[in-house]
Amino acid sequence: MALPTTNPTTTNAWRKLKEHFNEVKNLHMKDLFAQDEKRADKFTLIWDDFYVDFSKNRITEETFKYLLELADDVKLKEAIQSQFSGEKINQTEGRAVLHSALRAPESAVVTVDGENVIPEVYNVKQKIETFTNEVVNGKRKGYTGKPFTHVVNIGIGGSDLGPAMVVDALQYYKNHLTTYFVSNVDGDHVNEVIKKLHPETTLFVVVSKTFTTQETLSNANTIKDWFLQSASQEDIAKHFVAVSTNLDAVQSFGIDPNNIFPMWDWVGGRFSLWSAVGLSISLAVGYDNYASLLLGANKMDEHFKNKDFQHNIPVVLGLISIWYNNFFNAESEAIIPYSQYLNQFATYLQQGIMESNGKSVDRNGNPIDYQTGTLIWGEPGTNSQHAFFQLIHQGTKLIPADFIGFTKSLHGNQDHQDKLISNFLAQTEALLNGKTESQVIAEGTKEAIIPFKIFEGNKPTNTIFIKKLTPESLGKLIAMYEHKIFVQGVIWNIFSYDQFGVELGKQLATKILKEFNGEAINTHDSSTTNLLNYYKSMS
Repeated sequence: MALPTTNPTTTNAWRKLKEHFNEVKNLHMKDLFAQDEKRADKFTLIWDDFYVDFSKNRITEETFKYLLELADDVKLKEAIQSQFSGEKINQTEGRAVLHSALRAPESAVVTVDGENVIPEVYNVKQKIETFTNEVVNGKRKGYTGKPFTHVVNIGIGGSDLGPAMVVDALQYYKNHLTTYFVSNVDGDHVNEVIKKLHPETTLFVVVSKTFTTQETLSNANTIKDWFLQSASQEDIAKHFVAVSTNLDAVQSFGIDPNNIFPMWDWVGGRFSLWSAVGLSISLAVGYDNYASLLLGANKMDEHFKNKDFQHNIPVVLGLISIWYNNFFNAESEAIIPYSQYLNQFATYLQQGIMESNGKSVDRNGNPIDYQTGTLIWGEPGTNSQHAFFQLIHQGTKLIPADFIGFTKSLHGNQDHQDKLISNFLAQTEALLNGKTESQVIAEGTKEAIIPFKIFEGNKPTNTIFIKKLTPESLGKLIAMYEHKIFVQGVIWNIFSYDQFGVELGKQLATKILKEFNGEAINTHDSSTTNLLNYYKSMS
């Protein structure tokens, strides 16, 4: 069964939401709280170690009712069942979408083309565990007999962003191995990493499904050339492993066939950290912590799959996002984790969200005349409070924001934690209430300055409190946003799991590169021609 193909703007719920929006668009959340002392209780979801307060949103109980009706009208429940059952919902590429199968229990049955894929998934997990343990405990050694001290992940896109984010987020749980990530084809990037390495004690993980990705192969070959200045061709087999499906290309590179970790076409790149792409995570934090990450994601999968929509965290967050994007015309959302460990979290989600739902053609192949996709940005608090919060508080744009905080710190410094969370709570309260003219005057502000110190307030936020940053809770958090992506894609009637939009630039880059080498002359617009000639004259 294919996904439903309902244009959301033709549904009864969408019509009700349009009419309702005109009635409530100027309501102030302060008034909604004043009118209902139980508002926060009504709009809070408590699940496992997650506490999600979505009461500071410009919604009423009626809004929520219509949003839930919209989910029913577009057959979201049926779409969820289609995804988890292994149906080929990535119809443009003829593939299932089963990153959830990678974190399913061993007893699960998930079929693709009539075959249960879970046994194969667990075979790969066993291989990851064995390899990880051998590297971490020093049993597996480099070409001079020394144990490994450094791991370098070579990949780009989902083969880099996911593992890099998770390793950064789980620094507290890291072992003695130092992990680096090389992604950009910028030669300065790879050479700066090389400066920190010793060939005798470094393990390289090359991640490329096809083993043809230009950036990844360029970096891998540069590193191999550097490595061979000290080692022999035979030594490559001890120091390089690959996550790929292209066995011939990997072996031609010099990698031992036993050190190839397979991938599947039913796992999209931006959701691949749960697969063997996560090998660098396992090496950095140990397999047990990696397994806990997957366990947390699976718990969120079960919540998303089975919980009624009214109490379903990814569904509720997805519906609220639709409300702002399609009715308030809010083009972006900020993601503000109050943890420095989640420094790369917003960057990671940019790929997942914008590559998935940045589409302008619906599932029927027709052009779309309503907004899809959301611009995602953010940085950790409190740093971001001293950067872009001015725009959120007093700018002219409506920017819904997710605030993510942890009730317990990892290192146990309560003074720092109290200061951090006081800011976390204060910012959402300030965005809600703002500051009125009378309050500004009461502070003794000079008359000429009064207008500049007024805050409108009424700025929407979701507050996501999690007990503690652990591998398991991080797995839940990542999976929560993955499922939110799915909810929005279903409602917008788009295919979230292809990414044809990234291909055109790659194709043109290949043509231009040949011109640098004198192999071809292509016709360009005058701007590109001038820029190309300028570069050639200066390089």
